[in-house]
Amino acid sequence: MSTVYGMPYLLEDKTGRLTVSDFVDMNDRLRLRLRCTAQAPTHTAYMIHNATHGNDPSDPLIALAFGPNNSLGTITIRSGAPVPMDQYLAKLSPLGSTTRKFIGSDGQEYRWSWRTTKGHEWTCTNRSQYLVAFYSLKVAGEPDYLGSSGCMLTIDEAYPHLAAEVLASLTIMRHIAAHGL
Repeated sequence: MSTVYGMPYLLEDKTGRLTVSDFVDMNDRLRLRLRCTAQAPTHTAYMIHNATHGNDPSDPLIALAFGPNNSLGTITIRSGAPVPMDQYLAKLSPLGSTTRKFIGSDGQEYRWSWRTTKGHEWTCTNRSQYLVAFYSLKVAGEPDYLGSSGCMLTIDEAYPHLAAEVLASLTIMRHIAAHGL
């Protein structure tokens, strides 16, 4: 049983890059690793691993495969079947892609939105609008930190079972924004 701190998981994004980073909880309760494992003109693949002490960091939790020209591809969660990213992370409106929803492995609906909350680059809520997670950028003017981007993924303490899915869906959302999809 894990220790309850009464505080969210504060996952420091070590690089701030979409291609490679470690997300390490400030209280060392959770460590997720995002790695690019293949890069070719036809596709780019990423894996998310649980690098928390006592877990096998070589066993991927989630695989993300993007198509040619940075197009959306598929997401594979654990040993499940690949699902097209645009189905897994569906648009809420045909006009935009800055708010999308996904169904977590717990069967609940979650929504990512871009810059809808002050101080949050990305915000994830559940169907009841409860704040589940958010991603914040380094504050302008804040000094550089050795070994850190200054960016932070914060996940409510009640949702550690969704941490890898939160990171995967956030990575897709950031990819969509970065490539204007």
